[in-house]
Amino acid sequence: MGNFGDYQLQIYLQGMLQGVTPEITTDLARLESQAAGKLPVEAMGYIVPSAGGGATARANQAAFDRWRLAPRMLRGSTDRDLSCTILGTSMPAPVLVAPIGVQTLAHPDGELATSRAADALGLTYTHSTQASHAIEQIEAANKWFQLYYPTDRDVCLSFLRRAKAAGYAVLVVTLDTGTIGWRPADLDRGFLPFLKGEGLANYFSDPAFQAKLAKPVAEDPGTAVMQWAQLFPNVGLAWDDLSFLRDNWDGPIVLKGITHVEDAKLAAEHGVDGIVVSNHGGRQVDGAVAALDALPAIADAVGEQLTILFDSGVRTGSDAAKALALGAKAVLLGRPLLYGLALAGQAGVEHVLRCFLAELDLTLALSGYANHRELNRDSVVTVPMNG
Repeated sequence: MGNFGDYQLQIYLQGMLQGVTPEITTDLARLESQAAGKLPVEAMGYIVPSAGGGATARANQAAFDRWRLAPRMLRGSTDRDLSCTILGTSMPAPVLVAPIGVQTLAHPDGELATSRAADALGLTYTHSTQASHAIEQIEAANKWFQLYYPTDRDVCLSFLRRAKAAGYAVLVVTLDTGTIGWRPADLDRGFLPFLKGEGLANYFSDPAFQAKLAKPVAEDPGTAVMQWAQLFPNVGLAWDDLSFLRDNWDGPIVLKGITHVEDAKLAAEHGVDGIVVSNHGGRQVDGAVAALDALPAIADAVGEQLTILFDSGVRTGSDAAKALALGAKAVLLGRPLLYGLALAGQAGVEHVLRCFLAELDLTLALSGYANHRELNRDSVVTVPMNG
């Protein structure tokens, strides 16, 4: 069995022997600019920009720049093993597809294409509550379900039951989006796709949601959207509300959106199985702490009690290596996959995933590690930033 890094040899051979070069860049940090040439301005405005002036998103990138890998020599391995088991789910690498809503903004196939791309590589796909395709439409072998906890417990319970029946293994509860953050790029265009019914497939297909409507969704979509608007903003969610999920979900539960050590400790106290250290890619709170800067202290505090996952600012394989060295067991990849989706549908997502895995694999090999489990705090150093 080969290594993920072999993908680069495939690209070189196609270029040298067949004159074929990748249509999508292999520089994962440049994907955004390439996708900008294809996506409508409204879609690009929703996918890319962050809350407020973008300070949190910039902090995420600055944190990855500040932490640097410290490669070791003469200790490499011809064969690398990136396989792992996260919360009972076997994975070929410590990489998951992050929950991303309204993927039809990027491509008509949306989540169907992304989940199929993940499945083609054996990776775990996480399905968003705010998806453009319903829970039951996702056929990936390994899939987790992300929940935006609705204000109506009948609908919440129905979501949980549907996800369990459809084979989703882990429940990922997003905590940092009780309502949508202040996003000027969308506000300046007056653009919120949910108000047109986009990204609401899970709600519109839900029997508990439908039971609350006087008319079927197809006959009165406007009322259905307004009904959703009564369920999604849930800024009053509290720690005690987690007991309802534990009572009605018999698999692992992960809390997404943790950046404070005390919240990580509370998560452990409330009996969940894991957390995602995340600031929602900077989309919610402007001026918040970078997720990577929050990771080490959280790993030190609860790493023995909880499975720690990470997202926010991850663009490249070397980014993933840094997060793994600082205490994450796996990373979730988000926006880069949407750029690949926009550029070439399922094939575009597969290309981005293969590039990401190849770069992670080669980063490990060139840094002296046979697998990601050998990474630790000594694998990275911090450097002062100019200015």
